[in-house]
Amino acid sequence: MNAEAITLEDFLANDYESYEYVKGELVPMSIPTMIHGEVSSNIVILLGNHVRQYQLGRIYTAETTFQIGESGRKPDVAFVSQERLPENRHQASPIPPDLAIEVVSPSDKIYDVQEKALEYLDAGTQMVWVIEPIAKTVTVYRSQSDIKILTLNDILTGEEVVEGFQCAVAEIFE
Repeated sequence: MNAEAITLEDFLANDYESYEYVKGELVPMSIPTMIHGEVSSNIVILLGNHVRQYQLGRIYTAETTFQIGESGRKPDVAFVSQERLPENRHQASPIPPDLAIEVVSPSDKIYDVQEKALEYLDAGTQMVWVIEPIAKTVTVYRSQSDIKILTLNDILTGEEVVEGFQCAVAEIFE
């Protein structure tokens, strides 16, 4: 693919499966492992059931593109609150999610994952969860200076972003 001919608008208007659009270039996404899929599925089920039960908004999976500043990103899982849902949902999201969740793949560089988390926050995402399947941790980003690492003994909550949501970190890795 000729990345030079692609603009953010082109990327958002077309389906570039397995790519994100970052700093003017198409960037291939990591190939997910089975563990990555299991962890992502657990989050979709746990978070999705809560969001649906309380009609808080919508959960999106990695096939969904969000405009994040000048990038087109595809978080592994995302939440958009009912109040912020765009009218036209037959296109890529023109707004960042309220919550973006990234599950670290073996080929991911930690620098890139941290940079992506901060990029979400800079674009208006309220909270980012970075889930690390090897260490079995969840890093919760609220700002560049408000970062917490949760371990298997901790409880992950949606705080005011996904009201009422909570689960044991261990449940994510079952």
